[in-house]
Amino acid sequence: MGIKQVRALTTTLPSVTWIPLARAHADRADEMTAGHRARRATGEKHAIEDFLYDYYGTRPSVLRRWHPGIGTGLSPAPDGLAEHAAWKFYMTYPDGVVTLDQDAYMHARGESVRYIHGLLTATASRPVFSGCFGLHEWAMVYRDPDHRHPLPLRLGQAETDRVVEQHPIRCTHYDAFRFFTPEAVGLNRLQPTRATQVDLDQPGCLHAAMDVHKWAQKLGAAVPGALALDCFALAADIRLLDMQASPYDLSSYGHPPVKIETPEGKAEYVARQREFARRAAGLRARLIRVCEELLGPEDAARNREAVAPFNHR
Repeated sequence: MGIKQVRALTTTLPSVTWIPLARAHADRADEMTAGHRARRATGEKHAIEDFLYDYYGTRPSVLRRWHPGIGTGLSPAPDGLAEHAAWKFYMTYPDGVVTLDQDAYMHARGESVRYIHGLLTATASRPVFSGCFGLHEWAMVYRDPDHRHPLPLRLGQAETDRVVEQHPIRCTHYDAFRFFTPEAVGLNRLQPTRATQVDLDQPGCLHAAMDVHKWAQKLGAAVPGALALDCFALAADIRLLDMQASPYDLSSYGHPPVKIETPEGKAEYVARQREFARRAAGLRARLIRVCEELLGPEDAARNREAVAPFNHR
């Protein structure tokens, strides 16, 4: 447990304030992960929701941990120090107030903070593009009988392939593009790589919006609890549309398709996509502020300048 003599706090919460906040956070997290935890106990798989845990590595036990955020101290409870005192990247003042140790955090995570700040800043600078219609999921099964999910294709393989061939594929997100079948790779107008992610991620992309959860997890203890759960909630909502607009038949889960092969389906997809982009923009801005609090004004300004050539592309 680190002890520091100089206080650098903007807020100190008494235990009568922060304990209910922490409990409410844990309750909200438990409610959000209840289905997954129940399925995990029985080994049951879920083609829609497992993505949030398998791909993003989300752990319910970590998600339910409430963090106060940068510059907020937690006064001792009647029965002792806040449990955060034993957590990584926290320190304790002589009077028992526990808070995030920014120096230790940045020493260990500084490069990640700079990368996340740069990527989110560049993404936020661009206009929303909503003409992809979720065809990345279709490109992942194009001309390939081996599919990622044990679900039937709503239109069958031949008609699914025809939909891909009749639409322009405009995927900008590397972590979607890398799952395209070999036959679909050349159909994409762009060829994203990990190195070009800062250059290409745009705020209309469902996967870039879901990734606010990824970056909130990466920032970990620096992210206030409510923001972390808001990011997870958005990712869960987007994942449903991602699969509803996919070629898979979700009738076994009780979800109707968004038929992006039709004008009506395209219109529904775009409307929901734009609403998700709006929600993600607010969360992205809050994560950028977390990064800038960690970096400080001078380092944040330098980092913004470093990614400026990628902005607005």
